[in-house]
Amino acid sequence: MSGRADSDLSPDTRADDADDVGYADDVGHGDDIGHGDDAEGAGHGEHGEHDEHDEYDDDTPHRARRARWAAVGAGAVLTLAGAAAALLRLTGSVPALVPAAYACGAGACALAAVLGSRGRTRRALWLLIAGLMVMALGDQFD
Repeated sequence: MSGRADSDLSPDTRADDADDVGYADDVGHGDDIGHGDDAEGAGHGEHGEHDEHDEYDDDTPHRARRARWAAVGAGAVLTLAGAAAALLRLTGSVPALVPAAYACGAGACALAAVLGSRGRTRRALWLLIAGLMVMALGDQFD
């Protein structure tokens, strides 16, 4: 959902469609449309149409989409890095705790990528941090 109030309305009751048909009073603007200079500037652009960016200039849906993509991308990169480090450490002569820590950290980052794709970006961020800390802890045992 975009957070806009008119996004829940059906297409035949939206304000844009009502303005095109000419039913200005059904939109909720009242009887003062076009009856004076003070009524034209309230909430409208230069030519009388409603300016979308008056109320929602922060572009919330695009920010949420970028946050989801960032969580998915970071989770995928850290998952691949943790899995590669676990495989490389597994072939060496290190304690078994080191590759296990890298694998657990990679698993946490993979879960964070899944959570991020579902829109749980705050939880994904904290899970990415925890997974990276587990990998760093495994590196300390090396």
